[in-house]
Order: sequence, then structure tokens, then C-alpha cells
Amino acid sequence: MTIKKEKLETMIIEAFPEAKVEIIDLAGDDNHYSLTITSNRFSGISRIDQHKMVYEALDGKMGNELHALTIKTLVN
Repeated sequence: MTIKKEKLETMIIEAFPEAKVEIIDLAGDDNHYSLTITSNRFSGISRIDQHKMVYEALDGKMGNELHALTIKTLVN
């Protein structure tokens, strides 16, 4: 199974409605993405915990429908 870019974007935006989100399909296979997310919610939070927040937004899709995701988190 794979996940479409639009579905991935919807999941991230629902969890981080105030964020700026950029998603790139790295291989054109709906399975390898790069995500850059900019949100004030990351302020004062460790990079590891920021990434955990993103993984939680994916609702178990990581490792199943989504094989690879490069995450870059930024603060406004």
C-alpha cells in the first residue's frame, strides 16, 4: 500500500492547521516523501519530540502505507 501526497498533506494540516507545509514526493512512487513543516507549536520542544508530534499526526501510517519520510521541522 502507498499513500497519496494529498492524503499525507491533509493529515498533517489537520494536526497542524496553523503550519506551513511542503511535501515532495522523492521517488514518484507515493511511498518516499520529504516533509518540511513550519509551526510555532515546535517552539521550545526538542527535535525528537517535534518529530514524534509529526508521527502522531500520521496515525500509524508510517511503516505501513508510508515507507520513508524525511522530516524537517521549523519554528515560525
